[in-house]
Amino acid sequence: MTGIRLQAPAPGWAIDADVVVVGSGVAGLTVALRCTAAGLRTVVVTKARLDDGSTRWAQGGIAAALGDGDTPEQHMDDTLVAGAGLCDEEAVRALVTEGPDAVRRLIATGARFDTDASGTIELTREGGHHRRRIAHAGGDATGAEISRALVDAVRERAVRTIENALVLDLLTDADGHAAGVTLHVMGEGQHDGVGAVHAPAVVLATGGMGQVFSATTNPAVSTGDGVALALRAGAEVSDLEFVQFHPTVLFLGPDAEGQQPLVSEAVRGEGAHLVDADGVRFMVGRHELAELAPRDIVAKGIMRRMREQGAAHMYLDARHFGAEMWESRFPTILAACRTHGFDPVTEPIPVAPAAHYASGGVRTDLRGRTTVPGLYACGEVACTGVHGANRLASNSLLEGLVFAERIADDIAGGTAARERRAATPVPHPAPRVLPLLDPAARARVQHVMTLGAGVLRSAASLAEAAERLDAIHSEALGGAGGDGHKTAEPGVESWETTNLLCVARVLVAAARSREETRGCHWREDHPDRDDAAWRRHLVVRLSPDRSLDVRTTGTHDFPPTVQPAEQAAARREQQA
Repeated sequence: MTGIRLQAPAPGWAIDADVVVVGSGVAGLTVALRCTAAGLRTVVVTKARLDDGSTRWAQGGIAAALGDGDTPEQHMDDTLVAGAGLCDEEAVRALVTEGPDAVRRLIATGARFDTDASGTIELTREGGHHRRRIAHAGGDATGAEISRALVDAVRERAVRTIENALVLDLLTDADGHAAGVTLHVMGEGQHDGVGAVHAPAVVLATGGMGQVFSATTNPAVSTGDGVALALRAGAEVSDLEFVQFHPTVLFLGPDAEGQQPLVSEAVRGEGAHLVDADGVRFMVGRHELAELAPRDIVAKGIMRRMREQGAAHMYLDARHFGAEMWESRFPTILAACRTHGFDPVTEPIPVAPAAHYASGGVRTDLRGRTTVPGLYACGEVACTGVHGANRLASNSLLEGLVFAERIADDIAGGTAARERRAATPVPHPAPRVLPLLDPAARARVQHVMTLGAGVLRSAASLAEAAERLDAIHSEALGGAGGDGHKTAEPGVESWETTNLLCVARVLVAAARSREETRGCHWREDHPDRDDAAWRRHLVVRLSPDRSLDVRTTGTHDFPPTVQPAEQAAARREQQA
């Protein structure tokens, strides 16, 4: 434990549970439903409304070996290739073998996927897949349909939920075991202000951190809160340098900020072409799959062409689809394009890469357990080892589903042990209160990250980013970097901004350490992949003095997460 906590009022109320799940996407709600079915008192805490997370924005679909002739082994091969040598093979095997049945259980929960006239699920292709294995719903509204089905199930089963609540910090008991969370509820209701949920099992399913960049496909709630909480709790995070930039995001101008409209990879899966202003298909010849190469290759291909031509964007040409196909297969994307003044039926769509998905996160084992006993993580906030250096398209929803089920089974399977453990939080003997950033610093953090740690990175750009982030950090601590900035008062915007700075510093530290190009990490000064030196992971912890401890694993395998019994034994030995 670091002893570091966000500056916040003491909890004014508390409720008890067996499990508290933080987040309401596919991962969080799947955990909650299975824990509830096992008879556990489950509470879901979510930052906005139940359906406001990243899941509902997922357009393409969910990947699983459901089609004729497809197998989990073929899905595994495509996943390992995309992951560029850093996937955990055991984790990938769990994903692809358990995935098809997990999708069928999702359908049984109420999710309705697109089917043909015979009732067979329609499957499409996306980048990096050699077979059609992407199930979709509503044409290009898969995430919205999955979210609808899970939210309906949660309400039908009367799972206790706390909406509009920002999680603050992990609570622990005398043995350092998770004992719940503190949170701030925004607005009036049954609970208001800062409170706590006491529970011996805490599941982080808080989604991504795309808002650390100026332009992203992520919703406004994706501010890295789960990763920041885990770091303050003493947990390890890994592979945070591997940020996937989606190749085809609707280009709304060089100064566009915040959440940007995504143009799903499924559009290319159905035959759209990437072209430059002259209509040349520049991905042909760069990879055997051309526009359907893994996302890192396509994003790099777009950026190279932009640099060669001094252009701010490229184009996605799908005029040959015709109006009927656009309206039936991609109605969401069609509407978004037309809202911004583009008609893909009659003209190519301007596109450019933007921050999309964090392949790294809070390090877990195959049961979702982190290095802090009682703390679990799943979905985008977690680093299970499935994605390696670059996520294969549409594996994210499947990972959230499969590993959420594994977490719920682990929690339910240990019920007897938890019944003997009361969730009794104890105050840290000497808490280190983390001063808060002024919300105005948020734009500064995003600007620094976009310039220095975006798609193109170098030692120089990352060093400058680290220096500027450290200056912002020093201002908050009252250090020498201050130029009139004051520590902010506790509040949602200051907590979010402080979390963003935390994850930004970790991402930059890891990116500076990895002196190679691998997967979605592209170093201009180290353009080649270096397996001898860098086929391994970077693991980061936050030290009690707020510095970052960055270490490299000995091999491409993750070290095991230390389990509660082992930690307790080690703690007893230290005290003896």
